[in-house]
Amino acid sequence: MPSTVIVASDGSPLALQAAVRGLAVLRPADEVVVAVAIRELDDSLALDGSGHAGATFTESELRAQQAAARAEGEAILAETVAALGTDQVTTRLVEGNAGSAVCDLASELRADAIVIGTRGRGGVKRALLGSVSDYVVRNAPCPVVVVGTPDGS
Repeated sequence: MPSTVIVASDGSPLALQAAVRGLAVLRPADEVVVAVAIRELDDSLALDGSGHAGATFTESELRAQQAAARAEGEAILAETVAALGTDQVTTRLVEGNAGSAVCDLASELRADAIVIGTRGRGGVKRALLGSVSDYVVRNAPCPVVVVGTPDGS
């Protein structure tokens, strides 16, 4: 039966290390999908329907912000694929909250596993700030390989 592994990345050095180390644990996978989540900019940011203050962005500014987010996401995808050292992967740019976007993609693709990095925040910081990897572990429809720093910090 073919297996699909999603490698989630934010382009940070830790995420690149996690991609390589986590995928090494799961190989061989029939399909590897590198995924990067970009922020979703709501079109309503360019509308002024309240009657009070003006819109947050003009329509051209909103489109420029969306294009910049896509370009940054595409660059992170390319960097992650390069770090994996193979072109035998597919890439997906997903929009929205990173944790839920990765989980939604895993459901859509019927993924067998997700590889994701973690910064290893302590309990208080994690409780206050949240964690994408925590969200994915708790909500993914498949097993999740969480990779921390090599020294455990």
